[in-house]
Amino acid sequence: MKTFKNSKLSRTLKMAAAAGALLLSSLSFASSINLNNNDVAIHGYDPVAYFTSNQAVEGTPEYTANHDGAIYHFSSAENRDRFKADPGHYAPQFGGYCAMGVALNKKFDIDPQAFRIVDNKLYLNLNKDVQKRWLTDTSGHIKSADRIWSGIEALPVAVVNEDD
Repeated sequence: MKTFKNSKLSRTLKMAAAAGALLLSSLSFASSINLNNNDVAIHGYDPVAYFTSNQAVEGTPEYTANHDGAIYHFSSAENRDRFKADPGHYAPQFGGYCAMGVALNKKFDIDPQAFRIVDNKLYLNLNKDVQKRWLTDTSGHIKSADRIWSGIEALPVAVVNEDD
């Protein structure tokens, strides 16, 4: 049996495999969190404010924190520090994608104003109309989305056709 240990073909195959693995891992990571072109999550809204004021509050680049490859903006240093102390608590579910969309096996962007805190977790939706549907069976939709998320997390974002 002939080995290719030192051959050019062997090196080429190893390099191709390594490049493919790197590409797949970066694509998977990049698409699992809903980010804008500047790697900012939640369209720059303050994730802590959803919990403390029950309102969607825009953050500012003056107060930022990084978590899981995303940059989060905050409306105050206090909110930033709360997030840094427990980012898993404040970060939105499903990577910040639409919770109803995930329950329907799709990844949609969100409207930061369409949110709900359920069992001390932040859920965002595509818009207020989609949120109304999500609220008709929140616990059922959360169970479905929890089950589905790991299977679609690395998929590209779905395009919403407003005519449908």
